[in-house]
Amino acid sequence: MNVELVAVVSGAACVAGMVLAVVAVVGTRRPRRTRPGAGNDLRRFLLGTDTSRRQQRRRRSLLVGAVVAGALAFLLTGLPVVGLLVALAVPGVPWLFAVGREEQRAIARIEAVGEWTRRLKDVSAVGQGLQQAIASTVTTVPEEIEEEVRVLAARLQAGWSARAALLAFADEIGDPVCDQVVAALILHLTDRGERLGDVLGSIAGAAAAEVATRREIEAKRTQPRFAVRFLTGMTLATLAYGLLNTEYMRPYGTPTGQLVMVVLGTCFVGLLVWVRAMSQPPQPARFLPAPDPEEALR
Repeated sequence: MNVELVAVVSGAACVAGMVLAVVAVVGTRRPRRTRPGAGNDLRRFLLGTDTSRRQQRRRRSLLVGAVVAGALAFLLTGLPVVGLLVALAVPGVPWLFAVGREEQRAIARIEAVGEWTRRLKDVSAVGQGLQQAIASTVTTVPEEIEEEVRVLAARLQAGWSARAALLAFADEIGDPVCDQVVAALILHLTDRGERLGDVLGSIAGAAAAEVATRREIEAKRTQPRFAVRFLTGMTLATLAYGLLNTEYMRPYGTPTGQLVMVVLGTCFVGLLVWVRAMSQPPQPARFLPAPDPEEALR
């Protein structure tokens, strides 16, 4: 019993050390603006892309579950590489099966930005100032961007400069459509023109066209995303079969077998990540600068 307990603790410590080492290298703070690449993919894989507390708790639970599952797999098979692969599978499988969900969420947020822009246009048409107009839309803002708009209104009421608050809002949304809205509002702060409503209406119409285009492209990505899910399912079936069939895993029990498993596992995981990346749209280019923290309370 003591030997089994020591094995469980040792396996958990081994897997936890690997996971924590990767987290330490990647970092724990997600930058507001990211660029496509393997580093960002790994960051999203480990820490998720949502800043809400619910999503953060879910991600932490997955990481804890990964450590526990990896330790149990190591205890059952006696193979450390199997424990590491199982630990990676716990957060990795939801990440792979959720392919396309992030783009669908981005499309929904663009649509929400367009609706909010129309409401802002209607409110500003009655002669309210920009800060009052933004605060008036808080109660009717679409759910997808409700938190960001509430934070924007709160920053304006707390004394932030309008330009800094708007740039921070655009950085949180992270889409060029929102950049267009914010650019129009910042220009309005500069020249106090009377055509703000017309500009916002045009941007809202362009946002609707952007949503339609992205949804059409999204429908064409169904086949490669099915391939991601199929390969993920095959991987799970292979891992399950290996855990249940000791004869199948016996050749991998030697140091050479473990090395072969590392090479095969790395290649297969890399293949899954590559296929998933192919099914994702490119990151849209933005044109607004990042907010300057020193400018906020000027």
